[in-house]
Amino acid sequence: MNDSVKTVGEVLIDILEANGVDTVFGIPGVHTVELYRGLAASKIRHITPRHEQGAAFMADGYARVSGKPGVCLLITGPGLTNAITAMAQAQQDSVPMLVISGVNARASLGHGRGKLHELPDQRAMMASFCVMTHTLLEPADLPDVMARAFTLLRSGRPGPVHIEIPTDVMSAPIARPSLKPAPVLKPRADAEAIRQAAELCRSSRAPIILAGGGAASASRLLAALADRLDAPVITTANARGLMPGHPLAVPASASLHAVRKAIAEADLVIALGTQLGPTDYDVYVDGGFPFLSRLIHVDVDAAQLARNPHSLLPVLSSVENAIADLMPALEGHVVSGTGASRASGLREAARAELSAKMQNEVTILERIRTALPGLILVGDSTQAIYAGNLYYDADRPHGWFNAATGFGALGYGPPAAIGAALAEPGTPVVCLTGDGGLQFTLAEIGSARDAGARVIFLVWNNDGYQEIETYMVENGITPEGVKPSAPDFVKIGEAYGLPSVRLADIDQLEDALKRAAAHDGPTLIEVHERKTRGMRP
Repeated sequence: MNDSVKTVGEVLIDILEANGVDTVFGIPGVHTVELYRGLAASKIRHITPRHEQGAAFMADGYARVSGKPGVCLLITGPGLTNAITAMAQAQQDSVPMLVISGVNARASLGHGRGKLHELPDQRAMMASFCVMTHTLLEPADLPDVMARAFTLLRSGRPGPVHIEIPTDVMSAPIARPSLKPAPVLKPRADAEAIRQAAELCRSSRAPIILAGGGAASASRLLAALADRLDAPVITTANARGLMPGHPLAVPASASLHAVRKAIAEADLVIALGTQLGPTDYDVYVDGGFPFLSRLIHVDVDAAQLARNPHSLLPVLSSVENAIADLMPALEGHVVSGTGASRASGLREAARAELSAKMQNEVTILERIRTALPGLILVGDSTQAIYAGNLYYDADRPHGWFNAATGFGALGYGPPAAIGAALAEPGTPVVCLTGDGGLQFTLAEIGSARDAGARVIFLVWNNDGYQEIETYMVENGITPEGVKPSAPDFVKIGEAYGLPSVRLADIDQLEDALKRAAAHDGPTLIEVHERKTRGMRP
């Protein structure tokens, strides 16, 4: 085959490279080997997890930190179904993820003849939650399909995109296309919407900004808007760290009564890139989030704006474009000068609302942050992470994310932290995971070692699913099924070749973290809620 003609699998790798992909995650199998034909000669690094769910969680963590789509190569059938949980998490949290899977040969599709890895209709299954799903039936369509996929991943509300390639198409020859990156098309509001938004802002004396994950790449612009409006900025879990240490930043959940009271008292609420959904605004499912009579809601997704019909002014735009367009219209705007004091009082009231146990957990989170400035703290669904989602101030953008919101998948933390570490190799990455959640993806610590990912696996051991046990007790239910036995995590870590330690006293934590961060590879630290002194208030 000459240079002008390649296989579909080879051209696929070329297209990924042209679109800035430098890392892919997957486990090769007979249904995807043709996709690997051009991989060794490319500049793309392949990371092999222990499970396809781990591949997609790694792609998620990689995407959140790098800002680029996380890419997976997966076999048809079980490889793809193993990844569905992680893809659904990406859908809930608007994380750009490109999953390229195999599917059986074209002539066999839909016949149900019992082919290996066969599903009745694999594409239809993925269509229920993917931004896009496509079966590549014609080899020559590959460049156009990939251009559409990358445009969707980078424009509008991102999420998982799925492309399946039949095994007979993977090896088919096609002409090598002209290689160029797909366009990025960020929505931008019309001039009238910006004029109305500016008018509302100018008439406000006590505004508040709600910033969600859609504002995660707009930290500098967000701070400028907050300063211009003198508006406290309340950040959801996926937006923590956008304005670290800023006097107007309020790193507290809008599910807390103090925060809700402040929102209700504001004469204008500006929601930027946030779904306004219950996992951020009604964690306790008490229906207490206030009705917002004066709401400007900015989002890249028209469907999302339509789900909130009470907005006084819906604005279809990326957060970056909306702020950039709004700022000149607010030139010379005079503010009350009370924003910083409002934000300070709100921070104090929100933190005071936490239980003594949660305040202690947040203090430990802050000790981790102090020990490793600029770290990325990736969480699993464990009690300290729940506390941090209610109140924790990350010291950098993309410095705090977890699976305890949105889809809420256990086992997310370890592989997502690996993806994060590969996206920023020189940055300290701590995976805070519970003894229960870690066992969902325990083997991925071996993947971390293979990849040389400098992840500190910080295991918060409370002998089971303590959060669920507490919930059962509080609701008069005899606890059942909440005490899964755990292995000796230190021995498991050592078995994989990780320097591993169990702390006798929480005061040892900072030194242990610093030593771990200096190691050229993954490490493991275990703290025990009952056995490590200082873990309880």
